[in-house]
Amino acid sequence: MDALRQLQSAGFSLPSPTYIFGALLFGLVGWVAWRHGKRSQRATPKWLGLALMLYPYAVPQTWAMYLVGAALCGWLALAWN
Repeated sequence: MDALRQLQSAGFSLPSPTYIFGALLFGLVGWVAWRHGKRSQRATPKWLGLALMLYPYAVPQTWAMYLVGAALCGWLALAWN
C-alpha cells in the first residue's frame, strides 16, 4: 500500500470502476467493428473500430470517454450498412 500512496502523491490515481467498464465496453465494440471492417474490406468500420479501441487511453475524464464513445458508436452504426 505504500507504493500506492507514493503514486497518488506523485499525481497518479486509479481509474474508477465506471471508467474501466466503459473502456472495456468500447474496446470490445471497437474490436468487433475492426474485425468486421477487415473481413469485409471496408475502411470506415475498420478505422472506427481502431479509434474505439484506442481513444480511452487519451481521454482521462469518465464523462468525456462516454461522450466520445457514444459519438463514435453512432458514427459506426451509420457506417455499418
